[in-house]
Amino acid sequence: MELGLYTFADVDPNAAGKGAEGHRRLANLLEEIELADQVGLDVFGLGEHHRPDYAASAPAVILAAAAARTSRIRLTSAVTVLSSDDPVRVFQQFATLDLISSGRAEIMAGRGSFIESFPLFGQSLDDYDQLFAEKLELLLALRDSEKITWSGELRPPINDRGVYPRPLQNPLPLWIAVGGTPQSVARAGALGLPMALAIIGGEPRRFAPLFDLYREAARRSGQDASKLKTSINVHGFIADTTEKAADQFYGPQAEVMNRIGRERGWGPTNRAHYDQARSPTGNLFIGDPETVAQKIVAHQRLFRNDRFLLQMAIGLMPHDQIMRGIELYGTKVAPLVREMLAEEGQPQASGV
Repeated sequence: MELGLYTFADVDPNAAGKGAEGHRRLANLLEEIELADQVGLDVFGLGEHHRPDYAASAPAVILAAAAARTSRIRLTSAVTVLSSDDPVRVFQQFATLDLISSGRAEIMAGRGSFIESFPLFGQSLDDYDQLFAEKLELLLALRDSEKITWSGELRPPINDRGVYPRPLQNPLPLWIAVGGTPQSVARAGALGLPMALAIIGGEPRRFAPLFDLYREAARRSGQDASKLKTSINVHGFIADTTEKAADQFYGPQAEVMNRIGRERGWGPTNRAHYDQARSPTGNLFIGDPETVAQKIVAHQRLFRNDRFLLQMAIGLMPHDQIMRGIELYGTKVAPLVREMLAEEGQPQASGV
């Protein structure tokens, strides 16, 4: 199983100098990705957002900067909001990243958990589902062929045009990110594409049927089961002690969830909810290295996932605490997870 991190590059939306705040966060973010590479983590993902509380509206640019400072770690979007972007530009950007990184780039495409990009780029929310389906079709065609002839309803056609540069990896890895909608899960399986499932609320075991649905949809479509991959993307934090991890992560994580909750009509969270969520059956992966490692392995037994991505840099978490968490993740948690999986006869990530 591959172990990694993802973030949205959170910033203070109330900062007086938004340029200075963005500069600070991106400088720290590059240090975090560099450390993740040094301690042996497998993947780092960066999510695209177009809001004042996040600095990563152009993940490929940031990941290209990280590529120049790293040597091993895979670099992926988490996610690219494909519905509101141009698949040709997405492919070109990540093919370029792939060349810069010597073959370490990936695209994680999704419809997005926020809608700000749709009016920003002139897309109608009435076309929400069709935009993603059509643009995913085009992106797959771009990935499969140097020259392309394609037509759809929501984008001008392409007639026998070459798209460059071509990536070092052939094909360029493409994951589908889903938030729990069965139709999205079934589509990923039917297309034979890797699937990343975000679990940021509720009991994770309730999502297990979606993994069964994914594999069954792939089987019915005649996809090669050996090529299917799954990931769970979750919130959590690692510190030297479980008590320290819980206390450090609560404030920033609760502030973010309450801010988003006010926008979406969710009820407010509190420490009791948080403590329940970090229990063995909850959705938060918080604790000392052994606690987090045991929870990762327990959920791998449940989902049989090939990848695990942890969002530790959420909200206004202090940079030094994030760096310590990354260090512990790579030097303590990852070896424990790999040891436990090896004892169970589970295959290990490439290069481990």
